[in-house]
Amino acid sequence: MTRFAIPLLIVLCVLLGLSTHMVVNCGDEDDPDICSAVIGFSPLRGSLIAFAYEGRGRIALRHGDFRRAIADFDEAIHLNPNRAALYRDRALARRQNGDLELAIADYDEAIAHDPKLAAPYHQRGLALAATGDLDRAILSYNTAVRLDPSDAQARLDRGLAFLARGQADDARADFEAALALPAGKDGRAREAARAKLAELASAEPAQVSVP
Repeated sequence: MTRFAIPLLIVLCVLLGLSTHMVVNCGDEDDPDICSAVIGFSPLRGSLIAFAYEGRGRIALRHGDFRRAIADFDEAIHLNPNRAALYRDRALARRQNGDLELAIADYDEAIAHDPKLAAPYHQRGLALAATGDLDRAILSYNTAVRLDPSDAQARLDRGLAFLARGQADDARADFEAALALPAGKDGRAREAARAKLAELASAEPAQVSVP
């Protein structure tokens, strides 16, 4: 190896490292043009460039451009079909866009690729409940709660599904369980559970004492 080859190799490795970092992390910015530039000019192709489509899709999702997000997630999945997060992201975009059946299918794919993660079961439950399929929604929430018992929002949403199905006692149990969890990031879920418990209490017939 010549004396010029080693410095050139170091420069190429640095440039490749920077390129890889930009591809993987362009979605952390708020400018989709950065991801677009990465897609257009990065020497990296194949499954690695899928991260740039994923990043641009997430930016579009944050901005409410659901159709653009879906198109980018489509391309990312085409390039890297085994990444569960891509199906979760596309499912969220489809659910926000009103494509509930397609969202449910994507949650199914995400779960097939990573069955131990609670979030897609919870999110699939939300999509199923929105279609009126409360039985399957509750089954999906059951798995979410089993995998992550500390998720107050999942307990709240399952309680709401029970309530919609007329199972007030099961709903009350979930609302109480949500309140019993340690206070943390689920503050809104806890407040919603408290409000639902108050509604249930006010709907109960008053106890009349018999002399």
